[in-house]
Amino acid sequence: MSSLSKAIVLVRHGETEWSRTGQHTGRTDVALTATGRRQADQLAGMLDHLVFSRVWSSPLQRAWETSVLAGFGDVAERDGDLVEWDYGVYEGRKTVDIRAAEDPTWTVWTHPIDDGESIDDVGERCDRVIERSLAVDGDVALFAHGHLLRVLTARWLGLAPDAGRLLSLRTATVSVLGFERETRVLARWNDECHLRGVEPLR
Repeated sequence: MSSLSKAIVLVRHGETEWSRTGQHTGRTDVALTATGRRQADQLAGMLDHLVFSRVWSSPLQRAWETSVLAGFGDVAERDGDLVEWDYGVYEGRKTVDIRAAEDPTWTVWTHPIDDGESIDDVGERCDRVIERSLAVDGDVALFAHGHLLRVLTARWLGLAPDAGRLLSLRTATVSVLGFERETRVLARWNDECHLRGVEPLR
């Protein structure tokens, strides 16, 4: 398969308690909620007719369990570059609380992350994932996390990592990166039709 016909399918993990409450969830290995497991089960109908040459997942349990429940447990491989942003001192905290206590303009996209990763660090990890994906002969699926996948998409489009701030991404959604002729494009974004029992991905 030509790299120009490649699809990279992005799957954000299902709901966790922290994603439900809006807490920054980086390296803390929280589990899926019952709703998150149901969402992951529903992903199977969205993806089971697709053929992937490689399936990579963050090793954190919320992403890994999503890949297993979606039907890829026998082929998925753990990839440390797909773990979520290390939020350092902001781990487990909500933006609204950080703004109230420290800085009313704070965002993870614009401010330093003490004891964690810079946004450029995350961008470098995403660049490595993209490079490996492009080297695969065939389509690739990536099971990972909200901010990581947003940065990865920005990098795919040739944008700075902080352009991920423009790409809201809900839990258990499917997105597709691809090509229009030689141009890298965002072919599908934040698709949750499987959660409403509508049409599968095609």
